[in-house]
Amino acid sequence: MNKDYIQSLFAQRIGGSSFGETTQIYKFEKIKRAKRYAKEKNPHVELLDFGVGEPDEPAPLEVVDILAQEAAKPENRFYADNGGQLLKEAAARYMKRVCGVEVDPQSEIIHSIGIKAALSILPAALIDPGDYAIMTVPGYPVFGTHAQYYGGKVYNLPLLKENQFLPDLHSIPKDVLSKAKVLVLNYPNNPTGAVASREFFEQVVDFAFENRIVVIHDFAYAGLVFEGKPLSFLSVPGAKEVGIELHSASKNFNMTGWRCGFVVGNSKLVKAYGHVKDHTDSGQFLAIQHAYAYCLDHSEMTEKIAHKYSRRMDLMVETLRSLGFRATKPQASFFLYTEAPKAVIRGGKKTSFSSAEDCTQWLIQEKLISTVPWDDAGSFLRWSVTYPAKGEEKEKEIMQKLKERLSDCCWEW
Repeated sequence: MNKDYIQSLFAQRIGGSSFGETTQIYKFEKIKRAKRYAKEKNPHVELLDFGVGEPDEPAPLEVVDILAQEAAKPENRFYADNGGQLLKEAAARYMKRVCGVEVDPQSEIIHSIGIKAALSILPAALIDPGDYAIMTVPGYPVFGTHAQYYGGKVYNLPLLKENQFLPDLHSIPKDVLSKAKVLVLNYPNNPTGAVASREFFEQVVDFAFENRIVVIHDFAYAGLVFEGKPLSFLSVPGAKEVGIELHSASKNFNMTGWRCGFVVGNSKLVKAYGHVKDHTDSGQFLAIQHAYAYCLDHSEMTEKIAHKYSRRMDLMVETLRSLGFRATKPQASFFLYTEAPKAVIRGGKKTSFSSAEDCTQWLIQEKLISTVPWDDAGSFLRWSVTYPAKGEEKEKEIMQKLKERLSDCCWEW
């Protein structure tokens, strides 16, 4: 008798009996392996890592102090569930002060254990078998993955350079729209760094009403704007009638591992999210919620972080342009999105790239420079300015190293 029956029991949604047996390697794992090999081969050469997708610094010390104080309070030791009044009220103040949006903290806000958790829970409240979730590519696939777990389908809208990396809503086939439940957006955008205009969000609201679709706006990079104030989807008239917005402590306050955020907007959608969440988790530790609440009342911390990223972005754009890359500074986020070259000529030898992933692998192996490739809607490289560097002089030093390493390269586009 075959006692290893476990393999036959895996759900079809994760591959069924073939789970774990595929030889395909995800691109981020390829990058990790290439970096590891390059460092082993060149142990005395610094790897310039521009592929990191999280802040390079920890949360401000004052926030860590708040966490310690709150963690010491015995009343905070209990399950938070869907509660946490301090965070709800702070989030409402933040929405009004920073985003210009009036919300009811009781019925229109619930905390989340980060945006990823919210995106994985929401499909259970909205998607039935056969329903479509409209997603943008390149992008963060979590909502779409869980929609498919529930028998739903995903329709991908490409983010193209010629459309300023905004989706063309009018290109969606009618048969998809007739079965669509949700449109998921993310601006400022990962990985393109693009921002949405008020006019675009107005079009989204009209589109949602016309097609009876829920809009979920992933606002993870809300405060990381280089000019002006963050543009919340909910600040557009009618937006609260059709959707919700997801906020996060991770990027805005350097609190990636703390896992805290909030869902805000349409009260019915917030209630439905809370209903499923109640059966999914027991809430984030109240001490973390209270530390995040403090941050929301001190958004100047985010402005300081954004100023650093803006400075670094100027340096990187200038450096890459001097090397022949077609780099344009984004208006927000910590990502710079550049077209991937089709070939490089070095020492009289030409190396062609069939994809951005090929280019990324070459950069790691030959130059110890790490970026992230995207080949979903054209071939692009994502450069992050969250590389580790203490102070402006170190930033300039790293950019000088980048320039020196690529100075013998001539690129073809």
